[in-house]
Amino acid sequence: MLVKDIMKPQVVTIAARATVREAMTAMRKQGIKSLVVEKGNEHDAYGLITYNDILKTIVAEEGDIDLLNVYDICAKPALIVSRELEVKHVARLMVNMNIHRIVVTNANELAGLITMNDIVSAILELADGEE
Repeated sequence: MLVKDIMKPQVVTIAARATVREAMTAMRKQGIKSLVVEKGNEHDAYGLITYNDILKTIVAEEGDIDLLNVYDICAKPALIVSRELEVKHVARLMVNMNIHRIVVTNANELAGLITMNDIVSAILELADGEE
C-alpha cells in the first residue's frame, strides 16, 4: 500500500504571516486539527501548525493569538514524504518520531497530508476485508 492510496489530498493551507487567531478560525471552520503552512518561495519549506502548537503557545507561554504569526509557532520545515512511499515506512517514521501527521508531496509540490488515523483506518479496512 502506498501513501497516495490513503492520504488526504484536500489540504487546507495558511500563509506563514497569518495570525494564530486566523489559523484557529480556519481549523474550526474546516473541522480539522492542523494546517499546512505555505512556502514563502520555491526554495522555502512547507510548515505544519497544529492545535497542540497553538495550545502550547497560549497556555505555556501566554502568547497573544492576535500578535503571534503562524511562522512563530509552526513546525518548519515540516516532515515530508513522497506520495509514492510505502505506508509501512511512514508508519515506522511516525512511531519512531512520535508524530501524528506528515505532509505529502509529489515532485516537490503539495499533494496531501497523511495522519496516523489514516494508517490505522486503512489497516482496519484491510483486516475487515480478510474476514
